[in-house]
Amino acid sequence: MHKTLCLCLLSSSLLAQPGPSPATSGKPQQFYSTSSVAKQGFSAQRLQRLDSLLQGFVDKGIAPNAVALVARNGVIVHHKAYGYSNVAKRIPSRTTDIYRIASQSKAITTATLLTLLEEQKFLLDDPIAKYIPAFKSPTVLVSYDKNDPAKGSYETRPAKTGITIRELLAHNAGIPYEHPLDQRPEFKVPFFASLEADRLEDVVNKLAKRPLLKDPGDGFVYGLNTDIIGRLVEILSGDPLDVAMRKRVLEPLGMKDTHFYLPANKAARLVELYSKEADGPLTVHTNDVYRKFAVSGGKTYFSGGAGLVSTVEDYAKFCQMLLNGGEFNGRHILGRKTVEMMVRNQIGEGTVWDRQDKFGLGLQLITANSHYGDQASPGSYTWGGMYCSEYTVDPTENVIMLVFTNVHPYAHYSEFVRKFRMAVYQAME
Repeated sequence: MHKTLCLCLLSSSLLAQPGPSPATSGKPQQFYSTSSVAKQGFSAQRLQRLDSLLQGFVDKGIAPNAVALVARNGVIVHHKAYGYSNVAKRIPSRTTDIYRIASQSKAITTATLLTLLEEQKFLLDDPIAKYIPAFKSPTVLVSYDKNDPAKGSYETRPAKTGITIRELLAHNAGIPYEHPLDQRPEFKVPFFASLEADRLEDVVNKLAKRPLLKDPGDGFVYGLNTDIIGRLVEILSGDPLDVAMRKRVLEPLGMKDTHFYLPANKAARLVELYSKEADGPLTVHTNDVYRKFAVSGGKTYFSGGAGLVSTVEDYAKFCQMLLNGGEFNGRHILGRKTVEMMVRNQIGEGTVWDRQDKFGLGLQLITANSHYGDQASPGSYTWGGMYCSEYTVDPTENVIMLVFTNVHPYAHYSEFVRKFRMAVYQAME
């Protein structure tokens, strides 16, 4: 593969001229560029390993592109694009490219709901059935016909307890993505996005009828929980989810390029979606729902769990808001104590899969025993999206780091995101 063009343009919409951050709250309210990464505790020479890593993924045909952003103390120390947003057309990647961020949507939806918590609209331990009656009598799947799960018989029992809002936010409610019965017409719902004229209210009411895989509170089960949270936002705020999110989080933070569905004048900035098996080449994804949901179709379904697209710059603003204790762009989105609660363990003795990490409200918490966080300080928090994008916020080091590409399925997902994070930490002085 020819050496690809690396565009190192800093977005003027994101970055101001070098200078000290505002002293209004003691927290950076916008991002600043720097001519000396050493002043922020990074080695310029060792940061070049980031370029070698990400450009190497592109040159080896492992990734079509990458956009990365690293900031410390609100100062950008690395912000570059690599590869091609469309490989066949040889369109060079730019830092302003728009990516499908899938489950990174969860933290934004969670923050939107928590603005309503701060208005005392609900309590975290309220049963979700108080607001969405379809969840009044949850059941747990006991057995099913493994030879014909779509049409065969199945058995359930009443759940030991109802589902609380806290359990939904922590993925501790027994609600999965893939379900043994999810092909049955009465349970079939869109997982991540839809080209149909689906409505969140209808999808959530249908989801409420599916049997749980575990009793609420009985262990981490990652799934469609945050889509239910999105519907709760609508009920409590009186606005559709996209409107509530824009009013309460996106517009105040200046996240102008984060959308469920892209306006026509931004559609060309959406990168192509690829697939990559372990030994195969990059190929254009064959699922049109995943490829095209943000620019075509019904554009009526607002998936709070996986439906957003964004730029690395926009999402960095959200990360910095969390690192700042709830404020950025001169706007208070959440109170400091609410953010502290958001990043506390909410799943007890349980862990996130085999990572030995915990889960807070809408995001993963890296522990001292982490099998995933590598050099990240215990107490850092992170999450990613299935199309391969990820953020890490490290309060100990006062740093945020993000890397985006769009490949699914992706045999190199873990290698891509973890080696990026490792390259950032090794460059710290």
